[in-house]
Amino acid sequence: MHEARYTRPSVKVDHYIDGAINGDADCFGKLYDLYVERVYRHVYYRTGNVKDTEDLTQQVFINAWKAIKRYKRTKSPFLAWLIKISHNLVIDYYRKKKNELALENDNILDDEDSSPEKSAESRYEQQKLKQVILKLPSDQQQVIIMSFIEGFTYSEIASVLNKNEGNIRVILHRALNKMREIMGDESLG
Repeated sequence: MHEARYTRPSVKVDHYIDGAINGDADCFGKLYDLYVERVYRHVYYRTGNVKDTEDLTQQVFINAWKAIKRYKRTKSPFLAWLIKISHNLVIDYYRKKKNELALENDNILDDEDSSPEKSAESRYEQQKLKQVILKLPSDQQQVIIMSFIEGFTYSEIASVLNKNEGNIRVILHRALNKMREIMGDESLG
């Protein structure tokens, strides 16, 4: 699994944020370029469907552009704000869908430098991981993805989900236990 740890945005990112808040579409375009892959990956791990992920990712940035003037710099980074928007869109998506989605056999984290055997093994492991994550309750999915895939800290996750850090730790603990249980059940069956 890729380890994507959050680092404090550069002055350039702050400049793009300020420009976007002031209506500069080019600055917002730079923010899009910086964050589109992370938002896409986050949404993909929640939906498991490429077409819907593309549509939802596009909608995240449309909504962000419409709401950029309301963005406030707090202890949460800009990416966390985008993830919160994507979280709300994914919830709406599932409300509309109301049924389970089949996972596609696409691989979004493929390592281009690996051998075909390693690449196939990596795709298989990622597919299994996505299947296990999608079996978790929504709040556990969100915390697992934000913690291990996106690299957010407990305080950043708590801020996005409007919970305290203790709640996030409990949700993460339960999610990991549930994942172990699911993987154990699958290896027995």
